[in-house]
Amino acid sequence: MLYVGVDLGTSAVKLLLMDAEGGIRKIVSREYPIYFPQPGWSEQNPEDWFAQTMEGLKELLDGCDKSQVAGISFGGQMHGLVILDKDDQVIRPALLWNDGRTYEECDYLNNVIGKETLSRYTANISFTGFTAPKLLWVKNKEPENFARIEKIMLPKDYIAYRLSGVHCTDVSDASGMLLFDVEHRCWSPEMLDICGVRPEQMAKIYESYEAVGTVLPSIAAELGISEQVKVVAGAGDNAAAAVGTGTVGDGMCNISLGTSGTIFISSEKFGVDKNNALHAFAHADGHYHLMGCMLSAASCNKWWMDGIVGTKDYAAEQKAIEKLGENHVFFLPYLMGERSPHNDPNARGTFIGMTMDTSRADMTQAVLEGVAFALRDSLEVARSLGIRIERTKICGGGAKSPLWRRIIANVMNLKVDGIESEEGPALGGAMLAAVACGEFASVEEAAAKIVKITGTVEPEPELVEKYEARYEQFRQIYPACRPLFEILK
Repeated sequence: MLYVGVDLGTSAVKLLLMDAEGGIRKIVSREYPIYFPQPGWSEQNPEDWFAQTMEGLKELLDGCDKSQVAGISFGGQMHGLVILDKDDQVIRPALLWNDGRTYEECDYLNNVIGKETLSRYTANISFTGFTAPKLLWVKNKEPENFARIEKIMLPKDYIAYRLSGVHCTDVSDASGMLLFDVEHRCWSPEMLDICGVRPEQMAKIYESYEAVGTVLPSIAAELGISEQVKVVAGAGDNAAAAVGTGTVGDGMCNISLGTSGTIFISSEKFGVDKNNALHAFAHADGHYHLMGCMLSAASCNKWWMDGIVGTKDYAAEQKAIEKLGENHVFFLPYLMGERSPHNDPNARGTFIGMTMDTSRADMTQAVLEGVAFALRDSLEVARSLGIRIERTKICGGGAKSPLWRRIIANVMNLKVDGIESEEGPALGGAMLAAVACGEFASVEEAAAKIVKITGTVEPEPELVEKYEARYEQFRQIYPACRPLFEILK
């Protein structure tokens, strides 16, 4: 049988066709516009998502045996607000995850309702990108639109609705709304009340690997597939990517070195750190996960190489780096502020420790190490909850650097596994579809059979010891600089 994974991203939708053995048959991508009506605002038209998804599905399935298509599932950009009226028509453009207009609503939630209260209801605190403050913004600034709301949805769930006719969401994506009781995997009545929302306005909740229904007859006819093809709930992009990298089950970890950086830790047990430094979400495997997100990761190296050093030959610059664990220069990688674990939008990138003998290679090394140290900050929060981690997968553009992989292995004292396929949320979505269709008994079984490790970087005891000392120095720099960041904002 064949399974379709739909990755609804911010700039494009990527669609992947997977066979029953996990082989990737075909991948297509379709772009759509993003709108910035005011500085700091970020919106998209949900109809654009659906139109390009349908065109992408036609291209994806062209030439294959369409009778073999059994299921469609999703990974998708999280936190976006899609609101429908009584006729299931979109009321206004979707407010996206990177929309920053809700600072007043976030201040209200975090400081009037209170972070402790939010954490008790949802296991998380408010960020400008989350969905609940977006709802409050519509309530406060567009009351006529708020009054018309009949259904509240997330981006990928709008596509699932258009394909199946079912208003649905999954536990992992719902976790990022600040309307969801993560521990008990249900909507939080208290948060719905705070936002002025009725329970019937919320979508029905499913586990990520559960079918919500089958494709509508009109969709089946347009695509040339069976009306029995299952539409499966899917997951938020990070949870779907975790499935695609095999980061499921207890104590599994994945580090993503993309434009931003994430450390994703799966756990059988629910847990929240006392400062809400990490996001505590439901996972697509039926359990839970913790996630630390730093806003600038591989983008720090790109900024340094392209903008400051003035070269595209990253490998050549890294060849000059010889003595790991002995660098006297440190770099705080907060070029766009920081989310995990500091939650400080005023934080800034900072070099410290330069002397007259500091070289360009020292600075380059400091950038790579700074990102690794910052990721370890989030790892230490997870460790404080008693979660034991011995190894991690690694993916993203930065993971292509052998040097950076070695630095991360030794800074974190973890075995670092490279993986064969990095198709992320699209592959994870296809795997969830396969589980829902009975191809695999569980998400864990699908991951074990499909995800292949290509090589492992082992930590080196002597280098681990050196980096331990450097990390203890690094972790003192941000607290010392924080008062200055307040002044410099």
